[in-house]
Amino acid sequence: MVKKIRKTTSKKRKISLAFCIILFLLILATIWFFVPVTEHITLENAPDNSARAVLITDLHSCYYGKEQKNLLERIEKENPDLILLGGDIFDDKKKDDNAMKTLESLSQKYKCYYVTGNHEYWSGRASEIKEKVRNLGITVLEGDCETIEIKGRMIDICGVDDPDSLVEGTYEDQLQKAWEATSEKHFKILISHRPEKTDLYEQYGYDLIVAGHAHAGQFRIPFTGRGYWAPDQGFMAKYVSGAYTLSNGSVMVVSRGLARESTPAPRFFNHPEIVVIDF
Repeated sequence: MVKKIRKTTSKKRKISLAFCIILFLLILATIWFFVPVTEHITLENAPDNSARAVLITDLHSCYYGKEQKNLLERIEKENPDLILLGGDIFDDKKKDDNAMKTLESLSQKYKCYYVTGNHEYWSGRASEIKEKVRNLGITVLEGDCETIEIKGRMIDICGVDDPDSLVEGTYEDQLQKAWEATSEKHFKILISHRPEKTDLYEQYGYDLIVAGHAHAGQFRIPFTGRGYWAPDQGFMAKYVSGAYTLSNGSVMVVSRGLARESTPAPRFFNHPEIVVIDF
């Protein structure tokens, strides 16, 4: 009887030890995948005098050090020509402080372009947020287009609101209006929060489309290029991270985003990121 009790106790200890080890490894993995990274993408036809954009999406007003120093230093290191802000920079539950600190600093150094994401609309303050962004000198795109010159090249930068809760017009109307403002001779960029709208994007001839929203499926599935689940794409989400060539030849770059403490589940195999695009 004594031996039986000892064997049972020993087995329980082994199970408890195994559980503690697994828990410890999960905590380490969560901390590791909390660390941001920088992804570099160079378009295949990029000229020698290529322009450089940094794509920032899905910040959700998350914390990146005092005064957002960790994030801002990572961006500055890349020496971008412009900043593309692909939606959900603000959050519907978290305070605006971290988002505003990020934008205030970026707007003082770079030409910045911003579109809304679904969380800006879910906050019920989309119009207020847009005004705050405009007051920083950042261009808010809502179905329109601006032409800029970088290193002697003319570039049309277009953007559309997130389709969730659009008050005036429709998503399709904004896409058409923005496209009509482009020039056939210019390099054309579309900023949209949503990567899953490929059937619409393929109707136009943008050279580069940038998006976020998917959070890389929250759990990236190793060696598959897919995410476990992404909003509006479901399970085994396809458009979650990196560059995709659409059927019309447009290249769509999807950022994994920067959301960390705002998400209900931790990220696995899925570091938060900024994306550096040379085009």
